[in-house]
Amino acid sequence: MSIAKLAAKVIGEKKRWREYKARVKKLPEPYRSAVDAFERYLMVAGGVVEADAAASLFENLADLFEQSAANQTPIRDIVGDDPIEFIEAFIRNYAEGDWRARERQRLISAIDSAAGDKS
Repeated sequence: MSIAKLAAKVIGEKKRWREYKARVKKLPEPYRSAVDAFERYLMVAGGVVEADAAASLFENLADLFEQSAANQTPIRDIVGDDPIEFIEAFIRNYAEGDWRARERQRLISAIDSAAGDKS
């Protein structure tokens, strides 16, 4: 990748991140607190490391909570009783950037090979 393309990519990703953060900052409570909590979880345990997939995930999370705030949808109606299941299901929509999905497939292939299975 050329320096120009790399610079454009980095600048574009930073711009998307700043725009996402500005959107979240405008959310009313308790929606902002919910998004902040999900963001923290995603940063620590989320698994989506491909930049474009991660940016899309965060932007779509902001979309969901902006729409929910506009409709005054209660937080529990959005996320249900299990916020972990909610966010893990949300992450599954971004499998192309999920390192865990790649590692799961790598593990399956290695065990198949070790066991002599033909796939």
